[in-house]
Amino acid sequence: MGVHMMENLIQKVLRQFNIVADINEYGDGHINETYRIKDQPYLLQRVNTDIFKKPNEVMENIENVTEHLRKKIAAAGGDPNRETLTLVKTVDGKTYFELEDGRVYRVYRFIENAISYNKVESAKQFYDVARAFGKFQNMLADFPAEKLYETIPEFHNTPNRVNQLLEAIKNDAAGRLESVREEVDFALARAAEMDTVMKAMAEGLVPLRVTHNDTKLNNVMFDVDSKEPICVVDLDTVMPGSMLYDYGDALRFGASTADEDEKDLSKVWFDLELFKAFSQGYFEEMKSVITEKERELMPFGAKLMTYECGIRFLADYLNGDVYFKIHYPEQNLDRARTQLKLVFDMEAKWDAMHQIISELC
Repeated sequence: MGVHMMENLIQKVLRQFNIVADINEYGDGHINETYRIKDQPYLLQRVNTDIFKKPNEVMENIENVTEHLRKKIAAAGGDPNRETLTLVKTVDGKTYFELEDGRVYRVYRFIENAISYNKVESAKQFYDVARAFGKFQNMLADFPAEKLYETIPEFHNTPNRVNQLLEAIKNDAAGRLESVREEVDFALARAAEMDTVMKAMAEGLVPLRVTHNDTKLNNVMFDVDSKEPICVVDLDTVMPGSMLYDYGDALRFGASTADEDEKDLSKVWFDLELFKAFSQGYFEEMKSVITEKERELMPFGAKLMTYECGIRFLADYLNGDVYFKIHYPEQNLDRARTQLKLVFDMEAKWDAMHQIISELC
């Protein structure tokens, strides 16, 4: 589509939200196209319907969760327009607008004087990120999670991810199996324990909660002046699940000492200082609602999410790189190796991780 045609289309969409203005591209997200509305406090975003097949369900989840958060924030004397996302309705009162060709757009209020970060710069910063995600969880502790849609079905069903790896091994579609025997053996040796959280949930020992499911550092907005965390963003993957998923995935990403595709595995390890900082911030916000079984499984949550991500990269490498975007032929293998190295290092530090959790409790 030409630039002029695209501009006309965007203006057509904006009119549906009663907005007349120009736009600039904004942010560095990998899923949705995002535009800043010039001179007005709004963001226009196109929802990626290749990933989110039912955008109406995504938007209903976001509307229900943000309305719940707004009430909690207001009751605590906070600013709902700054401390959670605010959806702008269309002229028809809807939370999104769908074009004839199926493209879906939404508008959020822009959070002024705020910034996000892509890499952990200090233990204090990671502690603050944990506070933000912990507060998000705590405010939603009384929300009926079963009323939310699964926007990506079976997203953290780790046993199912193991089955997908087994299928990739069986098919060996790209003829790469012999070159990754060591990684495959490492993964399969740990497969039997990867239903631990799902079993605990089925037995009622770990409660079903509202989970964010993308707890990366850059999904927390910080106030530019105070440097305090103010808002959790990117709510497309808000679904029912376990808080261990959110907690574990944040550590998988944030407590690693290297990039996700680092080739030199000697640079990859699990940083216990960052583990302690994040766990402390999370506990401070969640201490009134967290259960004994959740506390017990927190180190395992970090291992589970890291393992799951690793085998997803490994399966995609065996399948010929059909899911994750790559920039060079071995990237998915490098990604898998960093995650499995982190699992290995967590196991070496297992007693220390449990001791840290025990002390924080």
